[in-house]
Amino acid sequence: MGQMRNTLTCMLAFMSVATAAVSQDVTYTINPETGALNSLVIEGDAAGMDWMLRTDGSQYPWITDKYGWGLGYLTVNGERLEWYRPDTENVGGKSVTYKAGFMTIAVSRVKADGGFSETYTFTNSSKEEARLTDIGIYTPFNDNYPDSRTCMTSRCHAHIWTGANTAYVEAVRMSGKGDGIGLVLTDGRIYDYDVWERGQDKGSSNNRGVLALCPQDKNLAPGESMSVSWRVFRHDSRTDFCERMIGLGGAVVSSPKYVYEVGEVAEVTARSANGTQTKTVKIENPGPIDIPFEYAPGKVTYARLLGVSSYEGLIQKRIDFIIDHQQMNDVTDPRYGAYMVYDNETHEIYLNDDSRASSDTDEGRERVGMGVLIAQWQSLHPSGRQLESLKRYAAFLRTKLQQADYTTFSKANHTGKHRGYNYPWIADFYFRMYSLTGDKRYARDGYGTMRAFFRHFGYGFYAIGIPVTLSLRTLDEAGMIAERDTLLADYKATAAVFMKNGLDFPRHEVNYEQTIISPAVQLLCEMNLVTGESGYLDCARMMMPTLEAFTGRQPTYHMNEIAIRHWDGYWFGKRQLFGDTFPHYWSALNASTYYYYAKCTGDESYQQRAENIVNNNLCQFFEDGTASCAFVNPRMVNGQRARCFDAFANDQDWALVIYLLVNGGI
Repeated sequence: MGQMRNTLTCMLAFMSVATAAVSQDVTYTINPETGALNSLVIEGDAAGMDWMLRTDGSQYPWITDKYGWGLGYLTVNGERLEWYRPDTENVGGKSVTYKAGFMTIAVSRVKADGGFSETYTFTNSSKEEARLTDIGIYTPFNDNYPDSRTCMTSRCHAHIWTGANTAYVEAVRMSGKGDGIGLVLTDGRIYDYDVWERGQDKGSSNNRGVLALCPQDKNLAPGESMSVSWRVFRHDSRTDFCERMIGLGGAVVSSPKYVYEVGEVAEVTARSANGTQTKTVKIENPGPIDIPFEYAPGKVTYARLLGVSSYEGLIQKRIDFIIDHQQMNDVTDPRYGAYMVYDNETHEIYLNDDSRASSDTDEGRERVGMGVLIAQWQSLHPSGRQLESLKRYAAFLRTKLQQADYTTFSKANHTGKHRGYNYPWIADFYFRMYSLTGDKRYARDGYGTMRAFFRHFGYGFYAIGIPVTLSLRTLDEAGMIAERDTLLADYKATAAVFMKNGLDFPRHEVNYEQTIISPAVQLLCEMNLVTGESGYLDCARMMMPTLEAFTGRQPTYHMNEIAIRHWDGYWFGKRQLFGDTFPHYWSALNASTYYYYAKCTGDESYQQRAENIVNNNLCQFFEDGTASCAFVNPRMVNGQRARCFDAFANDQDWALVIYLLVNGGI
């Protein structure tokens, strides 16, 4: 009866979001001082959602009217300039003109087919040639995380693709239900986007920042102009968005997958108003491969694929590198046996002892993923060297990070935050060590660690990677039936809280994020598989659209099915650079959730999507065994150059843990 009540609670929460919108045209208001858009709404939206950040300082004090939609910046012959105050008086009409040095920027807006079109024309008003670079037009979508309730009704995910003549923003409600807003390029080329107003003092992990779309660089002769145009419209669904994009002259490019082994043949398709083109390309070498399409006269776009030497070979190289270069082998160091962060620039273990030092680069926490990965691999490819390394690591965990009662810390000296996430990860490792060795103490350690987790954090913590299936199976194998039943009761109590909360996800280290929802859905799916009780799956199914909304379908291994995350490069990277991380390894949590969801529902499309996600995350691992914790995707963040892999190999190995789960159930 209790489970039925919880299922009903979850259904009602979902229905209140699903029926929030009755949609009509996309409308906007104009700021009379700047000529920029002031708001962006869908007529008749019962939730009254504004798809734009407020740029009057009322939503975030640091986001002011200089960031209004349609304002921007450019560099002319090496001088950075901005346009934010109109050069004309008719700012409330269909057009407005700005000056930036000797450049004239004319902006026109025309209502069109339930939405509107915008054209930005850059004219060289001087008598000398102008080199235009680093152009950015602000499109401040309302993509930020106040709390889950606000996000469900009043925030959007902005999925960006800057693919030359086909460029777009597919904005969807964070609830995953109802209509959305699309922006599709109709003239010109866009290759990049920038992010502004990021920082610990500017919303930290909870604010994606101000987005700006970046037209191509261009040389303009005196009197010459360059234009970009786009259409803004409402879409009913992601399928509708694609059809609208094709109707506006764009192309939908796709591949069955985006990462291939050398020797495989990739197939990529471009669908446009001119028909369908398909290209097949044999992957000859490791590395990025762009597949271009001319889908209309003078209009080009592309897909970006990645070649790897081999999937298994890449993982073996990574494991060898960890053992050889990332395990602390100094017996005088209290971290002896630990797997540590590695600095790819200095080519040595990062000791976490300088001004960068933090708990995000210590010897515990997410670094446990290296131990779990090697334990998984050992079960597939046994090696005495690997097992010896694992045993040293197990001793470090049990004697240095944990107290006798299994209270678990992040550092060997037991300082820092007492963090709930640590417990399931270490328990996962212990359970795998039992399977490798048959030594029952590891099963007891795994059980003790999970019981300590529930003792300290109760049943309302949405922990990443609670090892439901693994722990119950291991305790069965170890003959620890009473302990198995105790943990099962703990999991049932946790699932009951998740079901009661429904879509009202509690704040954790970030106010609202994919890695709060994914653990909830996955635990409910595993509980359905363990118990056969349908109520767990019913609630998981209700939550799934909110999880899927985080992901886009851009034709690149960096972004396709990769959940939006925009803070991990700062916390875990050497550069400490905020900004979209595509990918960050925790995007692979969607894959583990889809894996279990496919098992519950029999819907194999989720298994295929899971494989695509973990394959795309392989780009964080390199052919020499090194790795990177994050790829910061925008061209610039706060004016700093980005679009790069961070130098730290830190916590990315969880992506390989999930790869092995998805591809073999390991």
